[in-house]
Amino acid sequence: MKILTYPHPTLRRVSKPVRRVDKELHDMVGQMFELMYASNGIGLAANQVDLPLRLFVVNTMADPEEGEELVFINPIVSRPKGSEEKEEGCLSLPSLYATVKRPEQVHVHAYNLAGEEIKAEINGMLARVVQHELDHLDGVMFIDRLSETRLADVRDAVEQFEEDFHSRREVGEFGGDQEIAARLDEIEKRYC
Repeated sequence: MKILTYPHPTLRRVSKPVRRVDKELHDMVGQMFELMYASNGIGLAANQVDLPLRLFVVNTMADPEEGEELVFINPIVSRPKGSEEKEEGCLSLPSLYATVKRPEQVHVHAYNLAGEEIKAEINGMLARVVQHELDHLDGVMFIDRLSETRLADVRDAVEQFEEDFHSRREVGEFGGDQEIAARLDEIEKRYC
């Protein structure tokens, strides 16, 4: 398991709801936390690790010894309140940061790995991370939320990610779109 970088096709695929939680899924979630921490991240969506499933992991402290490890399965965000602009980054766009406008507070409804329901009003960093990761599950990257001016500021870096991806694909590092889609379809059959 590894973190995919933009513009890998899985990052644009809308994730499917999880209907089955088994030991393998528990193990994959554990690996997601390890990858997130190794990259100094605070959130990681399943499609960022080539899993087309509606789940993501969060620890706003970016440290397994601090903060709280949270798993959100089939999350729904509603009741946005307020608005704030803050800098965001993404493990699928390493070293790229830009200011993104998002609601300050949202209501989240999801399930954890034990099947327990999560219902909470969240704000601050947790609300921002949850919204960022939920965007991933819908095939949306934070760069899609940038104004034209802010997007222009990072366009060179985004184009470099695209060039790197295409170069790596040309040497066979990634399969073609059909091969990727077939692999993701198999995962969906098992869990969705």
